[in-house]
Amino acid sequence: MSSNKSIEKVKKFLEKRGRDAYEVAKKEILNEKIEYKPVRDALQYFMRELWQNFQHPALLSLACESVGGKPENTISVGAALVLFTGAADLHDDIIDQSKTKSSKTTVFGKFGRDLTLLAGDALLLKGFTILHEACEELPKKQGKAIINLVKEAFFEIGIAEAKEAGFKGNWNLTPEEYLNVIRMKAAIAEMATRVGAIIGGGSSDEIEALGNYGRTLGILATIRDEFIDVFEPDELKNRAENECLPLPLLYAFRNPKVKKKITHLLRKRELTEKDALKIVETIAETKEIQILKRKIRFLLEREVNTLKVIKNPDVSNVLKEMFYATVEDL
Repeated sequence: MSSNKSIEKVKKFLEKRGRDAYEVAKKEILNEKIEYKPVRDALQYFMRELWQNFQHPALLSLACESVGGKPENTISVGAALVLFTGAADLHDDIIDQSKTKSSKTTVFGKFGRDLTLLAGDALLLKGFTILHEACEELPKKQGKAIINLVKEAFFEIGIAEAKEAGFKGNWNLTPEEYLNVIRMKAAIAEMATRVGAIIGGGSSDEIEALGNYGRTLGILATIRDEFIDVFEPDELKNRAENECLPLPLLYAFRNPKVKKKITHLLRKRELTEKDALKIVETIAETKEIQILKRKIRFLLEREVNTLKVIKNPDVSNVLKEMFYATVEDL
């Protein structure tokens, strides 16, 4: 996956926009008085060394501003989302037995299963506390709607994780089955944009359009990550052994000759960078991957049109740029 200026520009923008909420979440956890040192160490390691979710607080902020609201009003809810998604990430590492990610040792890899589970639970409890306090300061109808949206989104992602866990070792999985799981995982991004629009006082049409935007952005961002995982030997090997294969491979496997070549490499005791590159080269020009890329473009173009209801042209342009940057080098 080649580096490109647009995606890096978007990442920097999201970090700047979501940092205030992230710092609140980080401070809240690090200031918690946890007497048992191993749990405290696991949480501190996660928040200081591993977890940086800027994108969801940034989406909250952008959605709020796009409908005429004040972005600063989303900080507390954004902090809660940072903790909720962090908890989901920790629990996901247990399910997938992920000991490393992006060349860094995970909490699971460093502290083991039990402490990772407890650390995730601590993030959930703190997140719920922050969310409840934030919603108490909003009009009752808004607060209730936000809590329901958060609940529904995390229920959906939980079901998605359960389904995905059932896909382990199934190299005959259809792309459509896994795409459905990816769509469900995008529930968090949809919830973030809907909640931001609600906090900003958006109309029902604006809330709906921004919710659809968030869902599609989440799908596209996840598919991008699926392509990236094909390039990473350690991640690809772990996915082959403990998770579901990346979506591009599931599409490529519809070609029997390509499937035979790739499965031979995936069954090796150790997967090298040379092997990963060979896999990438094998699938790159297949008609199956071209079909996937056309699906991605269709999703993007369809959703860009729904942003016409956004009256703030500056924010609308930023949202469009995020879309195009996500798929630019696929």
